[in-house]
Amino acid sequence: MEVAHPADAEMRDPRTVTLFVCGDVMTGRGIDQILPHPSDPRLFESCASSALEYVELAEATAGPIPRRVSSAYVWGDALGELERLRPDTRIVNLETAITVSPDAWPQKAVNYRMHPANVPCLTVASIDCCVLANNHVLDWGRAGLEETLNTLHAAGIQTAGAGADETEAASPAVIEVSGGARVLVYGFAAESSGVPREWRATREHSGVNLLGDLSVRGIDAIDLQISRNGRRKDIFVASIHWGGNWGYKIPRDDRELAHRLIDTAGVDLVHGHSTHHVKGIEVYQRKLILYGCGDLLNDYEGIGGYEAFRPDLALMYFPTFDAHSGDLVSLTMIPTRTHRFRINKAEPEAVGWLSETLNRECRKLGARAIRQPDGVFVLKWE
Repeated sequence: MEVAHPADAEMRDPRTVTLFVCGDVMTGRGIDQILPHPSDPRLFESCASSALEYVELAEATAGPIPRRVSSAYVWGDALGELERLRPDTRIVNLETAITVSPDAWPQKAVNYRMHPANVPCLTVASIDCCVLANNHVLDWGRAGLEETLNTLHAAGIQTAGAGADETEAASPAVIEVSGGARVLVYGFAAESSGVPREWRATREHSGVNLLGDLSVRGIDAIDLQISRNGRRKDIFVASIHWGGNWGYKIPRDDRELAHRLIDTAGVDLVHGHSTHHVKGIEVYQRKLILYGCGDLLNDYEGIGGYEAFRPDLALMYFPTFDAHSGDLVSLTMIPTRTHRFRINKAEPEAVGWLSETLNRECRKLGARAIRQPDGVFVLKWE
């Protein structure tokens, strides 16, 4: 049954801008091993010495996974949804380094990387911007970060949240969209997500745009950073890697930060990620706050211990904004399930679980997700 949704390309008002955003896209480690150009699989984890072990874990649970797959394989059904909805821009949190660097960051428990020759797995989905302010982009050292940035830029993909120095790390990705509008994406990382303080970009060395002082003074600094780059008809996105991997509770500090970014810095979308599962959604002052988007793609199949959170399930988020005011017009969400290292449309049982969980958490924030006959969600808010 075909159902029209607010984000459908043929329905959209030309005075609006539609984005595609999601949580973590992790194309490293096990997933890198099934792509056309796998990296050296050696790992330095306490429980695994080879990335191939993660492929074997997934196969023990899900069945055989093909090797040397096409770049499109991991996106699976997501490519069809992106083509159908045709968002004006596509933004992901890339949860891996793209490098052949052998220099794993000392004393780091987990190190993700993808071979630079596998970057077509991002371009095949026409990703416009990779947010890099997270706890894995320097897993293979500053040389690994430099190669990550160079590889993405050479592929025509903009980056936000990391750079060669503090100025570059704090600068937004600027994406031109139709009608003369722009989308400005700022990337921020919080220590609460496991980002080492040593990863902060400074005048002297590369790193991530690390959130430190969250007092009024700290928010004022972010406000100045954003206002220097903005103009009318810009959509401002603050993409933030914050909090732990598990749990639905939204810390009061995170909620206050999100509200202040909207109130004082003029942010239109707070794009939160780090949790390996979806969290609640809030519409505040007609602006959208995604507190946790879950993992759209990872290599965690077969890893036990957190099954109650259903980390295999996620959402593709398609928010539509008024191009002049930045106010939220609608939010369409596509439920997905990762299976055999591939993004698939979620089955009815999984859609039901997501609906129940999402509404339980959104209700606390004054919103609800209305399930459509085809399983797609549309957000309603007070």
